[in-house]
Amino acid sequence: MLQKKAVPDSMALFKLTRVGANYVHTVYPPALDFLSKPGQGEADGIWEGRHKWRNAPLYEAIKKGDHHPLDVVGLDTNAAYLSAFKTHLPIGALKHDPNGGYDRRRAGIHRVDHFVWPHDHLPNPIGNRKEPGPYLLDEATVRLLIRCHELELSEPPRILESWTSGASEALLEKFRRVLQQARQTAIENEDSATEEYVKAMYSRFTSTIGESGKNRELRRPEWVHTIRSQAFASLWLKGWKAHKGGLILVQASGVDELHVAGGDWKTVWEEGRKPTQMKVKRLYTLGGN
Repeated sequence: MLQKKAVPDSMALFKLTRVGANYVHTVYPPALDFLSKPGQGEADGIWEGRHKWRNAPLYEAIKKGDHHPLDVVGLDTNAAYLSAFKTHLPIGALKHDPNGGYDRRRAGIHRVDHFVWPHDHLPNPIGNRKEPGPYLLDEATVRLLIRCHELELSEPPRILESWTSGASEALLEKFRRVLQQARQTAIENEDSATEEYVKAMYSRFTSTIGESGKNRELRRPEWVHTIRSQAFASLWLKGWKAHKGGLILVQASGVDELHVAGGDWKTVWEEGRKPTQMKVKRLYTLGGN
């Protein structure tokens, strides 16, 4: 019963958290063709950077016997989409800039030239895309590419044109904090009904604010792309943190699965169910009999 109420309840809560905000977001901006839901069998216009990666050189070395077998820990992140509510979202309608370049004060969708990733031992920040660019990328993915350049891992993304608006990273912040606290309280009280209700609220909010007959109160498909991509970007950043912490990255998948080896993962993260913590999903050995 609570899950059936998740969409209207999440919208009501979102509106309450926007009371007193410094700006009013656009609810129904003009539709852009590349943000429309694709037809059956058609590719989505926006590439979100979903991960489906494994460390190919490592697998090959173990297969050939050039690397000793590894004990691998498959880790799970917690509340990945809820944490992704903290991301830069456009406030108003998107406006086209055909001149390229980048302005951190704005957010939206960008056409980015082909991106080269020279590190086989690290997941590509644009995910498992094989086709060359240009790509239409949302704000979270572009900011991750810029971050990779700042880390001296890649060249900066070359933005050819953009559709953006003034932006805020705090647009969903109060909403996120309320849901996060409710989730944590439910976990501490072993209240599985409330925990599942909160999960339904944030997941269905994300899935219905684009183009959905289940939610007529808000139509921001670029928010959907950006929230989902922020979850993918956050997984990449967790992988980078593991790498810098001396662990070997073995696999990265979706928004929440990271496999590591070569050390104690608890030196990088605490174990638990908070968004900042990680939990074990499975254990296995790579290579050997």
